[in-house]
Amino acid sequence: MKQALGIDLGTANTLVFLTGEGIVLNEPSVVAVNQDTGEILAVGAEAKRMLGRTPEYIRAQRPIKDGVIADFTNTKAMLEYFIQKVCRPNFFRRPDLIICAPYGITDVEKRALLDAAMQSGVNDRGIYLMDEPMAAAIGAGLPVLEPKGSMVVDIGGGTTEIAAISLGGIVESCSLRVAGDALDEAIVDYIRRSCKMTIGTQTAEFIKTTIGTAFVDDDTIEDKLVVKGRDVSRGMPRSLELTNFHVAEAIYPVLMKIVEGITSVLEKTPPDIAGDIYDCGITLTGGGALMNGLDRLIQDATGLKVTVAEDPLGCVVRGTSLVLDGPDDYTCILTNAKEYY
Repeated sequence: MKQALGIDLGTANTLVFLTGEGIVLNEPSVVAVNQDTGEILAVGAEAKRMLGRTPEYIRAQRPIKDGVIADFTNTKAMLEYFIQKVCRPNFFRRPDLIICAPYGITDVEKRALLDAAMQSGVNDRGIYLMDEPMAAAIGAGLPVLEPKGSMVVDIGGGTTEIAAISLGGIVESCSLRVAGDALDEAIVDYIRRSCKMTIGTQTAEFIKTTIGTAFVDDDTIEDKLVVKGRDVSRGMPRSLELTNFHVAEAIYPVLMKIVEGITSVLEKTPPDIAGDIYDCGITLTGGGALMNGLDRLIQDATGLKVTVAEDPLGCVVRGTSLVLDGPDDYTCILTNAKEYY
């Protein structure tokens, strides 16, 4: 069987599926570069450990921002590194590739993504583009090819993709550049304003994943975490005790933007499809779906049943694997790279 790859090239994490083996890679989308020489020093998990802890001549960064390429050179290097790591392509064996992109990005942004893929060692005649919300819906097991409406909300690192889907197409959608990274920034801002202490985004992410909660009520049990950073006024290291109630207050405005996006899509969805969504509810995918209480928050805001998909972080790349297993069924979903050249 010809080798083929499915790649979810996310703002925060990259996941790779390889035919015959399953999901073979899940690493942070981070590159560390020597700014003096341009040499790539580290990629993935090793590079992420350097974020916020590098000397002046080393820059650790995410080359993908808000779901699209912000640094072409480093995106190409990162993609090539990940592909070489999982399948070692060469002149005689170059795999086909399905790569996912946020719905609604411009043709220029799609072209940049495809250019990076073409230069990474895969078969340049077998590169296909797939919309992230569609891939997430397939990976979550929604009946995307049937004449039945369903809704998926894919909350990644840089973007939140909201889509109503039926008969293999996206009927109504919304792509928000508000997601996991925005939640981290909200926590950083809250601690600076309310606690007079500065922390890094790595610490904010740890707070979010450890005690972060999207919904609190009278039955919520208080959870505490000691956080370390730098005092704003004195400039000296210090610590403070943070609770899940503080985190919920910090991230609430960001989560409301996601809720507004969901209600906006629902308001524009045709009545028959809206009726189907009322019956089957909303499915949450992406790493952001793992946040405690998020399903409850959206359920209270919309009045609809909300379900978190099994392994939400892997839904997009799992969707590409199902497409690779049955490409004839999903022809209408894929876009060949040739259309952009």
